[in-house]
Amino acid sequence: MRTIFYISDGTALTAEAFGRAMLSMFPVKVEHKTIAFVDSVEKAQLAVTKINAAHAASGARPIIFHTFVSLDIKRVITSSEGNCYDFLDYFVEPMSAELGIQAQPKTHRTHGIQENGVRDSYDSRIEAVNYSLDNDDGSNIADYDQADIILVGVSRTGKTPTSLYLALHYGIKAANYPITEDDDMENLQLPKVLKHQRHKLFGLTLEPQRLHEIRSKRREGSRYASMQQCRFELQEVEKMYRREAIPFLDSTRFSVEEIAAKILAETNLERHHY
Repeated sequence: MRTIFYISDGTALTAEAFGRAMLSMFPVKVEHKTIAFVDSVEKAQLAVTKINAAHAASGARPIIFHTFVSLDIKRVITSSEGNCYDFLDYFVEPMSAELGIQAQPKTHRTHGIQENGVRDSYDSRIEAVNYSLDNDDGSNIADYDQADIILVGVSRTGKTPTSLYLALHYGIKAANYPITEDDDMENLQLPKVLKHQRHKLFGLTLEPQRLHEIRSKRREGSRYASMQQCRFELQEVEKMYRREAIPFLDSTRFSVEEIAAKILAETNLERHHY
């Protein structure tokens, strides 16, 4: 097994995103390790100790994806026994030539506060996360006018994690509303509280077997978790989606990142990038 390190003087999210995208193309078994905020030579030396220890333990050179502004820190990391990749090395010069200006690296700029009057992306994401928490599971329908999107679906179809991911990563105010037996599954209609928000609705669904597995972890042996009940609820909610022309996604085989990306692609919601 190869050990993969994602290292940066900031959050390491950029290094991790690049590294995981690269590794997804190779069918290898790996162990992921992230070391963030390596913003001094001393911290870099500690990181190198961990890298070299991983090499000694496995006999295989660790793979390192990194992004650093400081050349001193970068030199320490590249002196390790790992195999280092910094994708910025390959793109900064061509981009500089295209834009006609020299790069001005700055620590934490990738995920920092925007300037020149552009809306502060950090504040927008925190505001969106707070909104999604306050409007989780149909708990605060009075605020739906403020929502950018409202996710709907039966219990345990991924509405909450997807709402929070949209908020945290894109600054999107995502509420979610559960379709339950209180909504009369036998004659399922779009709940009244959602009718005037129809243009904001997006449905989530799952394959019955997957929903059964998820619910069984919470209430094993219950009617709520039974295959029959899962199949029935999903059939009825999908009929409602089609009847009401609500776009929806079967998220069975997708990660929360992929679900969020697919929702954004279909809805064209404005993203508050960071």
